[in-house]
Amino acid sequence: MTDLVRERLKSVPNRPGCYLMRDRRGVIIYVGKAKNLRRRVSSYFRPGARHAPKVRSMVETVWDFEWMTVRNEAESLLTEASLIKKYKPHFNILMRDDKRYLALRADPSAQWPRFSCCRIMRDDGAEYFGPFPSAPVVRAAKDFVEKRYGIRMCSAIVPDAETHRHCMADVVRTCSAPCLGRVTNEEYRRRFGEACAFLRGERQGETACVEEKMRAAAGRGDYETAARYRDTVAALREMTKAHFVRRSPQMRAEDAKRGIAELAEAIGLKAPPRIIECVDISNLFGTDSVASLVVARDGLPDRRYYRHFRIRTIEGADDPRSMAEVVRRRYGPESTLLSASPRADLFICDGGITQLRATRAAFAEMGIDDIPTIGLAERQEEIVLDDGRDSLMLPRDSQALFVCTRLRDEAHRFAITYHRNIRERAIRESVLDEVPGIGEAKKLKLLRAFRSVYGVARAGEGEIASVAGVGADIAAEVLRAARAAVHAGGRA
Repeated sequence: MTDLVRERLKSVPNRPGCYLMRDRRGVIIYVGKAKNLRRRVSSYFRPGARHAPKVRSMVETVWDFEWMTVRNEAESLLTEASLIKKYKPHFNILMRDDKRYLALRADPSAQWPRFSCCRIMRDDGAEYFGPFPSAPVVRAAKDFVEKRYGIRMCSAIVPDAETHRHCMADVVRTCSAPCLGRVTNEEYRRRFGEACAFLRGERQGETACVEEKMRAAAGRGDYETAARYRDTVAALREMTKAHFVRRSPQMRAEDAKRGIAELAEAIGLKAPPRIIECVDISNLFGTDSVASLVVARDGLPDRRYYRHFRIRTIEGADDPRSMAEVVRRRYGPESTLLSASPRADLFICDGGITQLRATRAAFAEMGIDDIPTIGLAERQEEIVLDDGRDSLMLPRDSQALFVCTRLRDEAHRFAITYHRNIRERAIRESVLDEVPGIGEAKKLKLLRAFRSVYGVARAGEGEIASVAGVGADIAAEVLRAARAAVHAGGRA
């Protein structure tokens, strides 16, 4: 288990949701769901857990993970299915076609459009509602909108009088009978549009009408009819709720794209910045300075290209010069990141004018003049420029500001986590220095063999004695000190 995973486990909530496991490259390798995220995710990394070979292999590959909370188990099921189909993680068992969830398909391009159930959603111009884990929900919603809005149920591409001869829907007055000319094409399409709007959750009053009918039926003692209305209401609520769940990741992406377009216009770029890099510096009273570089692609974080830096050439707290060092190590001629990471269309440094000027000077030293660079001052959330223009104060509700502040906050989190890990590692490793009979050479042997103080704490006295070349008494003292350090850190 990596230090990053240990840090993440502290903040996993006790709520239903989905989780995504990533490998060292940031690639999603597994997607799962849970009624209780903390209990489920923690179970993978519990000491002594007896996993199946496949799960054990996955756990050993996990470098980082993230999660998203939902309102209930049904939403987690839908979200999991959507994420698996999107990312196709290596350790997930891909769903076969006959195990896919049911969805409703509405094709507005047809002359007389209708609703149909399907299990595969294609990019064919039709609108899809779902998928939904419960097939009865889909069929109940389809039945309701067909009857409520007079949508035809027959499967004929263009219904005619012959089709009507075999149709029962018109007999019981649930179809608007376009095949007989009882409604015009324009009127029929208006009804179809209203039905689609209802399925999107835009006509909540319709559900209230069904509830009223349910109460009326129960009031007159017609409990069988009331039960049917009750089931219909439950199905309609599930349908519209799940549609919002499916739409929310797409809405976030659309907001991000709108944000980078607004940002480009605000700072005068020729095109929206597809790749944005943001750097943050972190230190503790001038010691152990580190930096984080995070990347957004199309306005959304792309963790594959996140990087940590330990500041090498600067002593003390000097954020501007530290920022310049990061720029040189990222874009200098000897950098290993030039081919490993995409070049930025916009570079953001966390800080004010001094950090920005140091960053631009570092770019100028290397002859790089085609990467637009801005600063982001945290106090007023203002965009700082160094080209004679005043700082920009974007509206608090603008998507452009959201893109910048989200990325800055992510850089800050990533830097703080790295800095904390370095400090904690130094503190934990120093406990071995306090054990009589353990010098620098023996300490390094132990850390190389067991990788960390955590590994030492899990080892046996005999293993410690063999690796360090010490007696049983010293090995027992090493084990006691290591376990005490792990326990004090809350990581046992």
